Amino acid sequence: MFDSDIFNNARTAEVDPPIVGLSISSGFLALGIVGAALLTNGSALVPLLIFGVAVVLVMRGLRYSYPHNIFGLCNVVTLMRAAMVAFLAGAVIDATVSSWLVFWVGAAAFSLDGIDGWLARRAGLTSQFGARFDMETDALLAAVLAMWLLATGTTGPEILVLGFMRYLFCAASFFVTPLRADLPVSFRRKAICVIQIGALIALLFPLTPEFLAAPVSIFAAILLCWSFAVDINWLLRRAT
Repeated sequence: MFDSDIFNNARTAEVDPPIVGLSISSGFLALGIVGAALLTNGSALVPLLIFGVAVVLVMRGLRYSYPHNIFGLCNVVTLMRAAMVAFLAGAVIDATVSSWLVFWVGAAAFSLDGIDGWLARRAGLTSQFGARFDMETDALLAAVLAMWLLATGTTGPEILVLGFMRYLFCAASFFVTPLRADLPVSFRRKAICVIQIGALIALLFPLTPEFLAAPVSIFAAILLCWSFAVDINWLLRRAT
């Protein structure tokens, strides 16, 4: 969920990372994942593995780049979103999970986006770590929802553009150095991210007419590709 850049940045203050707060929150959420997964598909292995990896990466991020000694409700909300995504990942491999349940969990994870940022600003706990945690949770949510839509035959392979464009960009950055640079804050990027996940949620809705699947996914994919093209062009021009 986090790339190496955020871990290499020096901490802005000599404070102890709030590992206890993370551990307590993670423990309660892990219990919730186990209960929900066992009730719906009889196995909690995949959701727990994904959530466990997420918690390890969050813990590392707290140690290296979080400037506060309080975990905060803002990060608890983002961690809760990550737990929902982990649950959904388990549902992808089990075709018996109700599509309505997947829709409502996905919609809840999406609706909580933005609340964590508001809570962070209100509590004075904003940080690069928190912004990255939120962004990577969004990326993972998009990937899991896209996989669900493809696995259930709701859409064709074009839906993978909405789910994996960020990961493709990250993979390309290993080979194209300029792509590793920081991008300026962009309303366009945030708006298209909302459209991206909103389109996935709309396609997830069991009552969405089938004939809308291709137009919605293709339109959102074109917008997302355009947004990434703008950012890539900016990074490459800046590097020359």
